[in-house]
Formats: sequence, structure tokens, C-alpha cells
Amino acid sequence: MSLSLILACIWGLVANLLAMLPSRDNHWTYAYVLIAFGIPIVGFVTYQHGPGAGLFVMAAGMSVLRWPVIYVTRWVKNWVASRK
Repeated sequence: MSLSLILACIWGLVANLLAMLPSRDNHWTYAYVLIAFGIPIVGFVTYQHGPGAGLFVMAAGMSVLRWPVIYVTRWVKNWVASRK
């Protein structure tokens, strides 16, 4: 297994462990840290294994961090609707 896939697996394990910890801010601080580390890991996986593996790792990360994705999607929809 390559270094990029090992880092992606470690990121997934850390994300699941952080989800089990109690948090006063509904895990948003953890989400920001995971996003900051996850984006370069997705790029590294894509560089080493191609876009198929990169899309798979990105989809796995989006399933773990679904609320930030939902909020960004809502924000973009509102922004596009306000531009019309």
C-alpha cells in the first residue's frame, strides 16, 4: 500500500475517533482541522493513483464530513439564486 493511501486511512480513523469525543461546538473545530489535512491527502492520492482513486477518497471524506458539505451546498444555492 502506498504512503498516500496509508495517510488517507489514518485520516479516516482519526476522523472516526474525533467523532466519538464530546464537543461543545458540535465538532466544527475538528471538522476544520480534518478539512485542512484532508484536502492535501486527496491531492496526494490523486497524484499517485489517478483521478478514480482521488474521487473515491474525496467521496469517503465527504461522507464523514457531510454537514460542512451540506452547508456549502446551501450557501452556493442561495448565492446563485440571489444573482438571478
